[in-house]
Amino acid sequence: MPERSILGWLLIGLVAGVLGKVIMPGRDPGGVIVTMLIGIAGALLAGFVARSMGFAMESAWASYGAATLGAVVLLALYRVVVARRIG
Repeated sequence: MPERSILGWLLIGLVAGVLGKVIMPGRDPGGVIVTMLIGIAGALLAGFVARSMGFAMESAWASYGAATLGAVVLLALYRVVVARRIG
């Protein structure tokens, strides 16, 4: 399955970044590119955490769900950090 490779997680991360932006709309200082990079980082983080906790991520739905959750969490953290730095 491609979801188990780094390339697979990068592709899932791009989708997760877009989904994270849909779930958390608003103006981000970095724009779409930063949102997609955060999605990739969230996907990689979610994949690492899920594997270390023993979750198999057998289905593509589980991979996309974990990646999207990771993207939303990182996007929220990014907004908090940037808001403190700007304001």
